[in-house]
Amino acid sequence: MAPSFAARTYRDDAVVLRTHKLGEADRIITLLTKHHGQVRAVAKGVRRTSSRFGARLEPFMVADLQLISGRSLDIVTQAVAKGAYGGAIAADYGRYTVAAAMTETAEKLTDVDGESGTAQYNLLVGALASLSRSDHAPELILDSYLLRALSTGGWAPSFTDCARCGAAGPHNAFSAPLGGMVCPDCRPPGSPAPAVETVLLLGALLTGNWATADASATVHRREAAGLVAGYLQWHLERVLKSLKHVERT
Repeated sequence: MAPSFAARTYRDDAVVLRTHKLGEADRIITLLTKHHGQVRAVAKGVRRTSSRFGARLEPFMVADLQLISGRSLDIVTQAVAKGAYGGAIAADYGRYTVAAAMTETAEKLTDVDGESGTAQYNLLVGALASLSRSDHAPELILDSYLLRALSTGGWAPSFTDCARCGAAGPHNAFSAPLGGMVCPDCRPPGSPAPAVETVLLLGALLTGNWATADASATVHRREAAGLVAGYLQWHLERVLKSLKHVERT
């Protein structure tokens, strides 16, 4: 016997990763929920001007949702705003492109690793909140988020000891396939040798040392961004479409 309507109903906090149109008035919403991992759901009638909760289901918004489990797609029946970050982020192109890169990363990571869903949810919501408040430069928030999201997903980089053999650092070569900074004995041919300041910045972004990150120079931010992008691409085994639109100062 099929489960009852009540048995199929559940509530959860969720951040909206992506939306696309369905029919004349509906949307399919890709969500990262706090307790149910990544969920794809239909929001009926949200594109109508009379919709009660359409604005709460825009990208980068955080809401308390009531949903009904379906065969292929769940259905959103209620939405109560918890973090209205979308407006402030969408009003600035730089913040918007950063948020798009973060939500695309979260979607890729939780699509293959549902077990870290709660940790990835908390990490993304914190990053979107910080971005909406302009706590730090958008590109620093992005690179910090990417490093932490990869770490949460099981790919924590090392910026001190050798990522391959564990030899005490600091070291002066970086290898994405090996997991971070590597010693001279483990260094693959052609590995980049980032500036000392860049390595310190990467470590600060990973650990949340914002005093060091905020004081970093533009040249080191750009070098760090390139290494983070390469590390992300290697471990996700794909290129993030939204990352190329991010503005770098």
